[in-house]
Amino acid sequence: MIDLVVVGAAEAATMAGPAPRLGPALGNAGLVHDAYVAVDGGRILGVGPMTAIPRDWRLAREVYDAAGQTVLPGFVDPHTHVVHAGDRTGEFRERLRGLSYAEIGRRGGGILSTVAATRAATGDRLVAEARPRLRRMLATGTTTAEVKSGYGLTTEDELKMLDAIARLDEPVELVATLLGGHEVPMEARADPEHYVNLVVNEMTPAAARQGIARFCDVFCESGVFDADQSRRMLRAGLEAGLQPRLHADQLTGCGGAELAAAVGARTADHLEQVSEAGIRAMAGAGVMAVLLPGASFFLGIEHAPARRLIDAGVAVALGTDCNPGSCPIESMAVIVGLACVALRLTPEEALCAATLNAAWALNVHDRLGSLEPGKQADLIAIADRDPAAIPYRFGSNLVTAVWKRGQRVV
Repeated sequence: MIDLVVVGAAEAATMAGPAPRLGPALGNAGLVHDAYVAVDGGRILGVGPMTAIPRDWRLAREVYDAAGQTVLPGFVDPHTHVVHAGDRTGEFRERLRGLSYAEIGRRGGGILSTVAATRAATGDRLVAEARPRLRRMLATGTTTAEVKSGYGLTTEDELKMLDAIARLDEPVELVATLLGGHEVPMEARADPEHYVNLVVNEMTPAAARQGIARFCDVFCESGVFDADQSRRMLRAGLEAGLQPRLHADQLTGCGGAELAAAVGARTADHLEQVSEAGIRAMAGAGVMAVLLPGASFFLGIEHAPARRLIDAGVAVALGTDCNPGSCPIESMAVIVGLACVALRLTPEEALCAATLNAAWALNVHDRLGSLEPGKQADLIAIADRDPAAIPYRFGSNLVTAVWKRGQRVV
């Protein structure tokens, strides 16, 4: 007797196929009508039409009747900052009064205010504050998420953040990224090079030895870290065994996309101000674009040129950028809706970018991101016959059930 069978789904949006999806292939949701999904031992045994289900699979330990519902892979969120202390609601009010995100940062707010709160917090407090965020993400269908450090900006505090990420790894599966190059800390403003050297020579090797982070990341931005400083930090991560990613061209076009291509980064994220040369460089180097329309929406800035990226042959994924300052959105379903309305993706493109391509961004596509035999049984059911209902019913939580490794968690 197998562990689980989901039966009678109006649609299964399997996202089956090789990753990453490029160009027109991004819009293929791999739909199966009147579908079943069979699970055993935490892995998917089979997906197909009810007319083809093996008779003995109907007698599973758990049978979920998905009549009138759609089943699809759990969302994979490839860019978050959910581990931190405190919030920045006061700065939200300041931005509504007309102050820019950059101006708030120059006044000592922004990232640095969260750095102060996070440094003052114990690891236990960081875990306690992050848990409800992750529970809300799970309730809206996110089963895997990347989480960055970057609010410590000392070796000790960055390691504290990474340890907190490791302690939070259930039921949402977490992938950790060292973001030592998130901002120049206040104490190093007079000598930013000293801090860059700290990240290169001390922080990155220490994080690699800790064995929790899989990626390294840098905020390459005017007034933060320039391309040369970013390159040095990313190369230090690569030499330590951490795969590079990059916050690129968000507020200004400063060559972040080109740098991501030059260092062989897995992804370049944000890209609101990406140049045509940067798009071509990413396409040529196979760098994925992780688009974060929630941040653009929340800050009231220009959105990334999603259609130009897709048409140029760049693979595209979606993430929340969930963080206390520029995007507190926790729901990948909301991001899928924003991607359709603001980035002009089709529902199928947005859902694929939030599942299979997002899994590729984290290098976990071999076991996550689609409903295929042998893959981990991370799946969700939504209360609608059409997967396009997720963006169409923007802001509604349609999730009726969530399974992680074949176990019902919502």
